[in-house]
Amino acid sequence: MKRRHFLKSTATLASVSFLPSSVWAFSKDKRLRTAHIGVGGMGAEDLGAISSHEKVDVVALCDVDSNMLEAAQKLHPNAKVYADYRVLLKEMKNDIDAVIVSTPDHTHAPASLMAMEMGKAVYCQKPLTHHVSEARAMREMAKKKNLVTQMGIQVHSFYDYKLATILIRSGIIGKVKSVHAWSPKNWGYDGPVPQGEDPVPEHLDWNLWLGTSVERPYKEAVYHPGNWRKLLDYGCGTLGDMGVHIFDTPYNALALDVPRTIKNSCRQPNGFGFPENNKVTYKFPGTKYTTKTLKWIWYDGAGAPDTHRHLRLPNNETLPDQGAMFIGKKGRLLLPHFMQLPKLIVKGEYQDIDLTKYEGASNMGEPVRNYGSESPKHYHQFVDACLGIDVCTAPFSYSARLTETILLGVIAGRFPNKTLHWDNKTARFSEDAANAFLDAPYRNF
Repeated sequence: MKRRHFLKSTATLASVSFLPSSVWAFSKDKRLRTAHIGVGGMGAEDLGAISSHEKVDVVALCDVDSNMLEAAQKLHPNAKVYADYRVLLKEMKNDIDAVIVSTPDHTHAPASLMAMEMGKAVYCQKPLTHHVSEARAMREMAKKKNLVTQMGIQVHSFYDYKLATILIRSGIIGKVKSVHAWSPKNWGYDGPVPQGEDPVPEHLDWNLWLGTSVERPYKEAVYHPGNWRKLLDYGCGTLGDMGVHIFDTPYNALALDVPRTIKNSCRQPNGFGFPENNKVTYKFPGTKYTTKTLKWIWYDGAGAPDTHRHLRLPNNETLPDQGAMFIGKKGRLLLPHFMQLPKLIVKGEYQDIDLTKYEGASNMGEPVRNYGSESPKHYHQFVDACLGIDVCTAPFSYSARLTETILLGVIAGRFPNKTLHWDNKTARFSEDAANAFLDAPYRNF
């Protein structure tokens, strides 16, 4: 099936009336019945965090890897198990309230859109989608059906990121001119395309793992379970992995929309893997928190970030391995990634931050430095939103735009050192060759 035909059909179905998933939730005795698509790796963490909520009943588990499915079923023996998410959703559509999608990136949209067609609340891991067209379709579907949705960016609910948002919006460094963000992680592959094929392990359904992506032979240790992020057909590189987390707070704090121009300085495309080193420069239209235009530079791979005067720290300190630097008219704000307080730098020196001066900051309490206790908050917020007692802070109305921004930088990697011009209204590049990568065919499987 052509992806555009799939998205067109889901858009049509979106007009069918379903009760929003929060309508039934106001009963004090109501419980949330969840189905989990992808239960290995990050999916296992998602499953643990969602199910730790006292009002959640895990009723269905799905994974293409029977070993991972078996491990999850031991924790939830009453849940029904499936290898194919399509079968799960069709058979259990009347027995589930929310769907958690924790698959490789290329399956995020197909599984989520099918669940959303049925009027289900959806928690989907980051990046929200593999293609820009899918991000727009997910946002539109959530809006038309008035669904509770959340993207899996757990640090969005952490103390330090919420504090940084308050400080930036309070004008601690004035109007922000630029942002530098970085991660030295390498979800790229500069090597040759693997040749030949290996026997598919008995515990893996390779056809279902490929899903809507192009058919290719199985190679051990190349795709499943851990290296798919490096590869064009399945992941979104380092930008799509760590970039989503590190972009999130500046993007949210500055109330950004999608960029006008994007340029990626990287190696020439090889048609198989993402570049191992990327330097992506975005230019955004201004907001009330920024200057007329905001420049954003992302660096990833070994040695990231590049040396830059705006990244020099007082006392010749070394930059944190990952993080973001806001550059404003009155100073800079460093936000390490993660679980470290933001640091104010003015005229080359660190400055103490008096939180009592900033509305909302003084009543945040003491920062918590425990990932195990902090991480479930983002998941529980989703559950509570489904139950009608909270609101999601990373719904698809927000996270689809963040994902679109990320994916535009990924596409720019196909055109090294060339500035691409993006039209937010038409969702098209001025450079027609780049438009071919906004979408891709869906394989029938």
